[in-house]
Amino acid sequence: MGMIQEFKEFAMKGNVVDLAVGVIMGAAFAPIVSTLVDNVIMPPIGLAMAGIDFSGLQFLLKPAAAGKDPVAIKYGLFLNAVIKFLITAFAIFLLVKAMNTMKKPAAAGAPPPPPPSEVYLKEIRDALAKR
Repeated sequence: MGMIQEFKEFAMKGNVVDLAVGVIMGAAFAPIVSTLVDNVIMPPIGLAMAGIDFSGLQFLLKPAAAGKDPVAIKYGLFLNAVIKFLITAFAIFLLVKAMNTMKKPAAAGAPPPPPPSEVYLKEIRDALAKR
């Protein structure tokens, strides 16, 4: 029964729940970023670079032959993936930054006065130091 209780405590910790929410939000966010990169960001960049379609950029190693697909290094797809990663990382950075600013404690005023026992101990210390 102890292991089940330990697992229950672990699963209900705030960090685990936050991580689960983050993974779900990341999975939901991925298609949005993918669509943004593929359909909004890359077409103008390709147009500015003489109409290049980045998803079609590749180094052909072996052309197609006898019903077999060509062998190619598709670096254009890699460039798209890197851009998607950078956009996702920047969005997550902004989200974490916003959450950190919300978590900051309010500016504290003057520190609270010391408890009376501490004041008495300081007086005793000072009196002993004078002797």
